[in-house]
Amino acid sequence: MKRFLRLLPLLVASPTVGGQAVMEGVMMRDRDRLAIAVRKPGGDILIDVRPWFSLTAAKWLQKPLLRGFPVLLETLVNGVKALNFSAQVAVEEEDGAEIGPLAMGLTLAASLGFALLLFVVTPHLFSLGMRGMGLSGGVEDLSFHVWDGLFKMVMFLGYVVAISFLPDIRRVFEYHGAEHKVIWAYEQGAPMTPAGARGFSRLHPRCGTAFLLFVLAISIVLYAFLVPWLLTFYAPETAWIKQAYIVVMKLFLMIPVSALAYEVIKLAGKYHTSPVCRLISAPGLFMQMLTTKEPDDAQIEVALAALDGAVARQPAA
Repeated sequence: MKRFLRLLPLLVASPTVGGQAVMEGVMMRDRDRLAIAVRKPGGDILIDVRPWFSLTAAKWLQKPLLRGFPVLLETLVNGVKALNFSAQVAVEEEDGAEIGPLAMGLTLAASLGFALLLFVVTPHLFSLGMRGMGLSGGVEDLSFHVWDGLFKMVMFLGYVVAISFLPDIRRVFEYHGAEHKVIWAYEQGAPMTPAGARGFSRLHPRCGTAFLLFVLAISIVLYAFLVPWLLTFYAPETAWIKQAYIVVMKLFLMIPVSALAYEVIKLAGKYHTSPVCRLISAPGLFMQMLTTKEPDDAQIEVALAALDGAVARQPAA
């Protein structure tokens, strides 16, 4: 527990290095470039360095409450590209065609659609079921949105636990742990070797897992107050149309939800000594107990290769 608590103050200012795990590898980002390092089936490490695709080049998109949703979208785009590259390498197709704009759009749409179905539509239907059993009020009542939020959290935790039993996903979680260890070593000035990174924690306070938790938590609060308020302006009379209207409303509300979640994370980093910020950051660290596993030295070696590519001084291709 003491080691865990020591991580909380380290929601520090604004280091530029971050990353994500991919299939048999790690993607690392430093400012406007990223590097993907993947272990090929033959054992060699393949590194691909490229520019970071950004949607926030315009200064007005860097303003608070405007930047959160574009940052989420650009992270998804770069993440899907990295996953696609790692999947090609995993089956020895690293010379295959890069995913095109249409395929990228369809992949992102499918990913977002699945996430929204799982974490917006399904919890809403569950809350309707609770109302049908007399355990909840209507959509205008706080109890409806409490059930919605509780089920959303259970779905999220259950989903993470369920996929953790899949061998391929467990490998991804191990690479996730390797990514964090290497970033720790880099930030602390430790030797950039497997031995130098091995002793660091697999948990990191700036992990994107915290963003997902903030999105879920903030959506509970905003839905509880905004949905009843918006229904005072317009509410379809037909029951099923009204429920469909509310679901669509929740989908659009994900834009301000994600924007607000991003600002909360930024504030937590800026005021990391505040007891309140430490408290709201703690669930993200606990969640990483599920989404990271202890890596071996070979996996740490891949993460080191990705970091070397990301922070190298030569321009990205």
